[in-house]
Amino acid sequence: MLIAILQIAGGFLLLVWGADRLVAGASGLASNLGMSPLIIGLTIIGFGTSAPELVVSAIASLRGNPGIAIGNAIGSNITNIGLVLGATAMLYPLRIDSITLRREAPVLLLIMILSSWLLWDLQLNHKDGLVLISGLLLMLVWMVWLGVTRGEQDPLVKDLEAEIPADMLMSKAIFWTIVGLIVLPLSSHILVDGAVTIAATLGVSDTIIGLTIIALGTSLPELAAALASAMKNEHDLAVGNVLGSNMFNLLGVLGIAALVHPLEVEPVLLSRDVLTMFLLTGGLFILAWRKQKANRINRPGGLILLLGFVVYTGIVVNSALHGGN
Repeated sequence: MLIAILQIAGGFLLLVWGADRLVAGASGLASNLGMSPLIIGLTIIGFGTSAPELVVSAIASLRGNPGIAIGNAIGSNITNIGLVLGATAMLYPLRIDSITLRREAPVLLLIMILSSWLLWDLQLNHKDGLVLISGLLLMLVWMVWLGVTRGEQDPLVKDLEAEIPADMLMSKAIFWTIVGLIVLPLSSHILVDGAVTIAATLGVSDTIIGLTIIALGTSLPELAAALASAMKNEHDLAVGNVLGSNMFNLLGVLGIAALVHPLEVEPVLLSRDVLTMFLLTGGLFILAWRKQKANRINRPGGLILLLGFVVYTGIVVNSALHGGN
């Protein structure tokens, strides 16, 4: 048990560090190759914090642990809204100026409906994976088009471009890209090993571990990014990273995991976890864009989101302790 805990702790540390190095290296590499800062920001930087979820779920699927793969994607979305944005808004009330974010909200809702529909038959097969990956590619094209058409009018564009490493040597960019590509799958193997061991020791399903421990750990980059952005008064980036990450989790993480290996879905995932994801996301939209406090998530709103996450986690843990899923 102790070794498994150390594996999870070490795996998380390496995972977060590896994702950071990969994003920095890939951004520097793209910049040196002449790619537009806007495109780099909307693609590499925008989805970089979802790299841990992607690799962990792919490795878990490959190793025959579908519960971890699916639980990680759904659980990370719940954690991103409830914990990441909830805690961030309690410390730094978030002002949302970007019209891009207001356009992302209905797109995220459509993606949630699509992914839930694909999960409804309690499996994700290769065809479902192709549908999700196709949706991801369409979303990337849409985001780039949106950024290009809005340009400097959109505060989110400036925030994203500011995150690109300046004047990184090509050799350094290549080095960190390679390091990130090696560390991410290696740390994911270590993490999944520890998670599977703990699940077996505690007598709970892989899904429970994916929804809680793994989801919390792989959301650490989003939490760090949201807090750092809020401290720098880049509120659009703080919220935009979470919305973008949640879209990527459903389309990219679930899609790639399904392509690697067909996934079986536990019924409770729909009735409890997917429902919670919809409730928290809907709560976020209501809090952020209600008329009397337009485009702002204040401290009471942050507390509501955080309490929602705490209650949900308590329900999951209680279910696990009493022999449920």
